[in-house]
Amino acid sequence: MKKILPALLLGGACFAGGAFVARPTAPDEITVPIARAAQQLFGLSFSDAQLDSTRRNLTGYRDSYEALRKIPLPNSVAPSVGFDPRPLRMRQAMLATPKENAGKLPQTPKIKLPANRNDLAFYTVRQLGELLRTKQISSEELTKFFLARLQKYDTQLHCVITLTEELAMQQARQADQEIKAGKYRGPLHGIPFGVKDLFSAKGYKTTWGSVPYKDQTLDEDAAVVERLREAGGVLLAKLTLGELAQGDVWFGEKTRTPWDVTKGSSGSSAGSASAVAAGLLPYAIGTETLGSIISPSTACGVTGLRPTYGRVSRAGAMALSWTMDKAGPLARTAEDCAIVLAALTAAGPDARDPATMLAPNTFRYAFDANIKKMRVGYVKASFDQSYPTKANDQATLEVLRKLGVELVPIELPAIAPGSMRFVLTAEGAAAFDDLTRSGRDTQMVLQNRFAWPNTFRSSRFIPAVEYLQAQRVRSLLIEQMDTQLKGLDAYIAPSFSANLTLTNLTGQPAVAIPNGFTSAGLPTTITFMGQLYEEGKLLALAKAYQDATDFDEKHPNL
Repeated sequence: MKKILPALLLGGACFAGGAFVARPTAPDEITVPIARAAQQLFGLSFSDAQLDSTRRNLTGYRDSYEALRKIPLPNSVAPSVGFDPRPLRMRQAMLATPKENAGKLPQTPKIKLPANRNDLAFYTVRQLGELLRTKQISSEELTKFFLARLQKYDTQLHCVITLTEELAMQQARQADQEIKAGKYRGPLHGIPFGVKDLFSAKGYKTTWGSVPYKDQTLDEDAAVVERLREAGGVLLAKLTLGELAQGDVWFGEKTRTPWDVTKGSSGSSAGSASAVAAGLLPYAIGTETLGSIISPSTACGVTGLRPTYGRVSRAGAMALSWTMDKAGPLARTAEDCAIVLAALTAAGPDARDPATMLAPNTFRYAFDANIKKMRVGYVKASFDQSYPTKANDQATLEVLRKLGVELVPIELPAIAPGSMRFVLTAEGAAAFDDLTRSGRDTQMVLQNRFAWPNTFRSSRFIPAVEYLQAQRVRSLLIEQMDTQLKGLDAYIAPSFSANLTLTNLTGQPAVAIPNGFTSAGLPTTITFMGQLYEEGKLLALAKAYQDATDFDEKHPNL
């Protein structure tokens, strides 16, 4: 018992005489012997070397527990994690309600096929869609064009795991037949696209970017693949992601940004951002749990939309964090992102993903909104700090003022979101329980302290009580956020600040927008956030900014 007792003290408390008492002194250092004793409670058998890496993470977790314990939590505060007693059959039955369409897009100027076909690489989805609708080009021609670019430039960018060429040509020819017959499905009809390779597609491998899964085949189409197929989309590639949705290193290589092929494209939607930025695809689907759309969008200079949590179905996608994972498009413009989001939500909630049951039936465009009547917050404390992209961000605020947008200084909730990050790692460790316990995590490429193998091992030591306490504090954070944003249509923050963690915890939608370049010639972004389920207004504001600037029209020369 003496060997195990120190492990019971990890949370800074102990039992004495049958009563629970707080420790009066600073907690002991977490050593390998303590961690070794603790793992006996959980039936684990990590090596001493693995525990040595793990114990440093355990110290960080303990600091988070202490920080959260300082926040008053009356018994009335429930965890943010909900329980849905409805079986799949009942959820499906309740979805049988009429669906609305997304409304109207702005009119498109007349588009002509360029004399130089290479210019098509950087046309927007809307422009390409108009060329297809007016039969100036066929989907088959467009598909072959982008296929050739993928094959040519992937050797530099390492952004593709699998080309779905046979399927793409079949879908392209079907699109051409339908368009010729007058059965036009909308602006995505006949447009090639790619998906991050954590989404399944029948007949093709779904590798999750990781060695232990590189030969995995899942016999289903992910919801995003199904819904884009219904919109007439042409799936052309399954794109890279950092192993198990972390970073830009996968089992084949490191994915590169086309602005500087010596540098990584960030992660984890690494291939999606790289391929779109390089003009290898008009748009792609990525996911975000804690920055995986915002960060690669910045590294590659594309427009990336992280929709409200639960807005887009994750059925058929790799789970990392059930309460934080979100799927969304990366494209050239905010308008393109809106078009893709409309297709992804057209069928309404998905009974296979309970998170979607909370969302409104469909997304609606709001491009007719008068931005001069919008009240838009900006996180003054963040913009006042000294940081590398401050000049570009200040210029963005000035553009919005000149457009007549009312900018209102705001503060974010006082609760530090970083102390709740272990919610993600606890859920990730559960999602990959078998990988850790089987020892197959040693096959993964990255094995440093901050890589998944060690993080998952560390997360085995997070107590259930502390996980639920964090979810209760998360409930407080959600309520505080709702109060802080009252009366606002949207707000703006630097792309990399505490706001990134905060909004991934509260579920707010966000869009990263190119707004300039660094002195080294690499793109920068700023992030616009919206109210829950108000992507329409958010994207209308983003479009107004992009119409007034030309950063979204810049592209790298490979």
